[in-house]
Amino acid sequence: MPIHINLLAEAQAAEELRRRDPVKRGVFLGASLVALMLVWSGMIQINSALANARLTGVQGAIIDHNKEYTNVLANLNKIALAKNKLDALNKFESARFLQGNLLNALQQATVDGVQLTRVREEQSYFLTDGTGATTNSDGRVIPSRSGISRERIVLTLDARDSSANPGGDQMNKFRQVIANQPYFKSLLDKTNSVQLTSLSPLQVGPDGRQFELFTVQCNFREQSR
Repeated sequence: MPIHINLLAEAQAAEELRRRDPVKRGVFLGASLVALMLVWSGMIQINSALANARLTGVQGAIIDHNKEYTNVLANLNKIALAKNKLDALNKFESARFLQGNLLNALQQATVDGVQLTRVREEQSYFLTDGTGATTNSDGRVIPSRSGISRERIVLTLDARDSSANPGGDQMNKFRQVIANQPYFKSLLDKTNSVQLTSLSPLQVGPDGRQFELFTVQCNFREQSR
């Protein structure tokens, strides 16, 4: 029976040992880990770039919304200012002092023996500055407040009392008639509405009748407009 001898057995054994070398396997494993790290790092960079792009888009949208919010606030302030002006005009129109109504009321406030000789009216105005619109800490808009004009009216009536008892009953009755006349009663101040401010000495007219001149002051209730 023939005997087979493998002359390359030693070389093959050395080659097999080299292929099983743990250092080579370690290098291969390390290279694989480095490759995985590079892939992972690349994915992180890609995700970071995408996130930055989304962040930039969100920031741009916030800026746009802030501009729109600012425009809305400005428009609300304009609307509030226009509304305040319109309200003030309506209030002024409804509360303005009409001379015709005054003269008509005086015609209805007559007393026998008392004659009006002069009517004087004094109107005074006092202005209070308004305030601009503001925004509180909660972002709520506090509308602007327009200025206020306070009106004071004083009516002075010079009259002549030529009744049977000048400076007496008829003069006091004239004051009461003025105070109780519906027009004056609705507009005069609640206190000291009709006051006697002057009374002349007893005089005698060309016709020989005695008379006295007196002045009555009517204080109207203050109006804010």
